[in-house]
Amino acid sequence: MIKKLVKNFNDSVGVMQNSYFAKQLWVIVPIVLIAVLLTVLAYNHYTDFTWNGFFAGFNQEFLIFFGIGIIAQMVDGTLGMGYGATSTSFLLAYGVPPAISSTGVHVSEMFTTGASAISHYKYGNINKKLVKHLLIPGVLGSITGAYLLSDAIDGDVIKPFIALYMIVLGVIIIRKALQNNIIKKKTKYLGFLASFGGFMDAVGGGGWGPIVTSTLLGRGRQPRYTIGSVNAAEFAVSFASGVTFMLFGGIQGWQVIIGLILGGVIAAPIAAKLVNKIQRKPMMIAVGILIIILSLRTLSKLL
Repeated sequence: MIKKLVKNFNDSVGVMQNSYFAKQLWVIVPIVLIAVLLTVLAYNHYTDFTWNGFFAGFNQEFLIFFGIGIIAQMVDGTLGMGYGATSTSFLLAYGVPPAISSTGVHVSEMFTTGASAISHYKYGNINKKLVKHLLIPGVLGSITGAYLLSDAIDGDVIKPFIALYMIVLGVIIIRKALQNNIIKKKTKYLGFLASFGGFMDAVGGGGWGPIVTSTLLGRGRQPRYTIGSVNAAEFAVSFASGVTFMLFGGIQGWQVIIGLILGGVIAAPIAAKLVNKIQRKPMMIAVGILIIILSLRTLSKLL
């Protein structure tokens, strides 16, 4: 009898330890991947670094990118969508070239989505089953899109198409905000949805949230867990596309990258805390209109 009790106790302890370790992985994995990335970047690019150039880069332009990072992450963290669309629209409207804009957005997302995933996990906003369904297809789609943009597509040629794509994303966001009487439906082809979202996000500089999150919410899924889960999966998607951009396109525009990272990391925990307190409908409409206006401004410069 005593042996049986001891065995049951040991089994219970083992289950608790495994469960605790599994929970910690949601925090450990993003931190380890980001640390490895920073080490690799420092090793590969330390010869390009000078203290004078570094400090000279912290100017008014850097503050603009920092502000864009805060705005984009607040939008993404509270709505579960819009980081890439918002930041890309701002950067293109400001005059940042497509190659630098895409690299900056996706490399910065590797850090901001990691911080966002940890924050959403902390506040219990993640459905692990949904994350698993989105993860691998989303990563494969993002790698494909990032490779094509960095190695096979001319950024100057695609710039007007990116602006048009952003206008479409803005319309999608507004349409989802105005949608009433949502009937809960089973979401089919989650893998295809994640692959398409990851591909368009990499090629267009944004779209993972507007495509994946809006589709899932449009089918009646619970906003809190949908937003948290899509944000958690987005870390892997962004990491995959960011690494692909760096491998085939190199590091360009460190001011954009650092500004977006710092702004996004600061805003991520605030946005995760506010996710259930902000009225989604008016904010989604405002974000959609903002993206459309910025994209129209970009198009007007190209005509």
